[in-house]
Amino acid sequence: MAADLDVINLFIIAGATLAIPILAFAASFLFCPSTLIKVYYWYWRRTLGLQVRFADCGGYRFCYLYRGKPGMRPSILMLHGLSAHKDSWLTVVKYLPKHLHIVCVDMPGHEGTTRTNMDDYSIEGQARRIHQFVEAICLNRKPFHIVGTSMGGNIAGVFAAFYPTEICSMTLICPDGIRHLCETKFDNHLQDLEHSNFTLNIPLIPTTPEEMEDMFKLCSHVRFKIPQQILQGLVDVQEPHNEFYQEVFMEIVGEKSRYALQENLHLITAPLQVIWGKQDQVVDVSGATVIKEILPRCRIDLLDNCGHSVVMERPSRTAKLILEFIIQQQDARGGAKKSS
Repeated sequence: MAADLDVINLFIIAGATLAIPILAFAASFLFCPSTLIKVYYWYWRRTLGLQVRFADCGGYRFCYLYRGKPGMRPSILMLHGLSAHKDSWLTVVKYLPKHLHIVCVDMPGHEGTTRTNMDDYSIEGQARRIHQFVEAICLNRKPFHIVGTSMGGNIAGVFAAFYPTEICSMTLICPDGIRHLCETKFDNHLQDLEHSNFTLNIPLIPTTPEEMEDMFKLCSHVRFKIPQQILQGLVDVQEPHNEFYQEVFMEIVGEKSRYALQENLHLITAPLQVIWGKQDQVVDVSGATVIKEILPRCRIDLLDNCGHSVVMERPSRTAKLILEFIIQQQDARGGAKKSS
């Protein structure tokens, strides 16, 4: 477990991020924690060979990371969850072959991508925005593999339902948008929020170091001892954006979006892989059973001793499973062509 977590290199949990390499931690005496975190991501992007690029589309700007060029294997588009950003995928990208063409985009309104008051942040609205991005960078010149986690999983599934010819295969990691069979700890929080008319703080959008630590405990099955200074730095980075995150949260738990993935599953034609942490306290693992009932040919990979933050808790395992599935589907298509 310890090797897979790779705590020294990257610490990424759901919407919050944490990085503490030894040298950078020593430098915390010279820089504020929030600056340290930004410098850290810059360092790891360079180390992993990722470059930051922008794509403009009708006055709207997307910010994304990329590595590699389109080749024999399908390109991979990675969609993060609520309040996260493109760098949340660094843990997984680290374990993927460097020759693969990988694109990690900031979701609408997040990090370096345009944020407007007029935009539609529902699941369907974000899926259509991502399609604009795909067209802007010509990613859909040939079918690609799409990966999404949590909110990003919901959006990835709806994207695949709306634009089936552009997807060759897909991986959903602990996706929301499903009527899972069992209640979770977060479901109880959500009920309390609804009863309070959403006047209580949202557990996934922390405003204090204590709430940040509680979010870590909610999202991860593994327990981490995180320095107070780093917790405060994470809050400082997130605080200016919390009002926006709350707006998006209200959209995705609203009637239009809450079960968007499940409502569109029957339209998905691409081979589907579902990866889920068995101890997920945010979106219950029983959602995998619901998906399997609707799409019986999908592949389900359940991870022991793992919570909602799969990309942080099991990065190497996640990368291996995704790559295995892509190769499996590509080999199957090659075999089908030969037989015909």
